[in-house]
Amino acid sequence: MDWYRNSQSSYNYIYPYACHENERELCRLELRSLFGQEPGAHSFMESKTAIGASRSPFISMEMRVLARSGSLEEVLSLAEKLDLKGKTFKVKYLKNGTPRSYEDQRRLERTVGAHIRGTAEMRQPDVLFGLLHDGESWRLGICEPADPVWQRHKHKPRNYSTGLSATLARSLVNIAVPVVSGFRAVDPCCGMGNVLIEALSMRIDIVGRDINPLAIRGARVNLAHFGYHHEELVGIGNMHEIDDRFDAAILDMPYNLCSVLPLEEKRAMLLSLRRFSDTSVVVSSEELEPELRRAGFQIQGFAKVTKGSFVRSVWVCS
Repeated sequence: MDWYRNSQSSYNYIYPYACHENERELCRLELRSLFGQEPGAHSFMESKTAIGASRSPFISMEMRVLARSGSLEEVLSLAEKLDLKGKTFKVKYLKNGTPRSYEDQRRLERTVGAHIRGTAEMRQPDVLFGLLHDGESWRLGICEPADPVWQRHKHKPRNYSTGLSATLARSLVNIAVPVVSGFRAVDPCCGMGNVLIEALSMRIDIVGRDINPLAIRGARVNLAHFGYHHEELVGIGNMHEIDDRFDAAILDMPYNLCSVLPLEEKRAMLLSLRRFSDTSVVVSSEELEPELRRAGFQIQGFAKVTKGSFVRSVWVCS
């Protein structure tokens, strides 16, 4: 049995996730970026690095693994040694592993709970334990539920009807910037600032630019609404004039129901993007792969996101 008792670096972390069918490709692309591996047969990711319970819109919690064993009895022996220092607790079987009947899940929760010294509290426990079985091994850990901060970001003073949703914007940021520390990012067509808000809420170093003064005005109102100092974060300007170098860029290609962006303008935008960004996440409602390759990009990942009849494509490029 592995018993993780030492420093924080000794722990493994479990991240259960779920998504709608129309976001499945996006979810897998994001998880691959955040964890550096493809999602497996079960709907959870395991990592030696803590990314935080609230990083992804698809992740429901973070479980810090205390014990892992092929034997439930060995996990129960650890449970008996836990010292909660008077705190109340609850045990929850995580359905993201091996599926079990409702009765079996409750039985396992009661079994583990009976081996923990302390007071059980079903509604508002001080400590939430997670029990996970993947068909081969059992894991017991302490869970931190996600705080869906992106849900609060939906309620902005200014919005575009065709703007990126908070969920999509947050996922794009995670795809572009999987590691927060030391990365500089840019949104060269930031619109009302949806991407900026999600990035800033994760303490990512990002700036935005847009050629449309009305969009910049709306972005500044939205940023101020969430407590960000917009003067340093967004500015009016053409992306072709950007002369800094960034680790990552997120470009949502301009979209208009009544007009189509001229081909030469698309090509110029992609050439500029490649000039100032190491990694680029490009979003478009139109097919762009030939133009991305023409601009010299190597395509590292792709996903489609549908909302009703509206389809967006996402390319990860380097």
